[in-house]
Amino acid sequence: MSLGELGRAVELLVRQVRHWQQPRWAATATGGNMSRADLLHRLVQEIANLCADAEGGPRRAVPRLDNDLALPDQLRVVAADLIAAAPPEVLARAAAEVTATRETL
Repeated sequence: MSLGELGRAVELLVRQVRHWQQPRWAATATGGNMSRADLLHRLVQEIANLCADAEGGPRRAVPRLDNDLALPDQLRVVAADLIAAAPPEVLARAAAEVTATRETL
């Protein structure tokens, strides 16, 4: 897996959602029982957890901001941290998670 694959998966997801307004974020994700915003925040937390594990540090809760429009930026930040810290097999797992989330949104 190249380092660029996770970055590409993240950018595809961000392009898909960056123009969404609050009602679209509040809608239920496809086939799920949570909002799209909750689903994306869960992905951000999963990637942050992978990064903490790769760095050998403690896992920390990613804050859930009041404005869901910040979620794409949060995703970019945690993905960049993971790319800097993780081995290829972890990046592959994260890219798969991003792609699965993108398909569910």
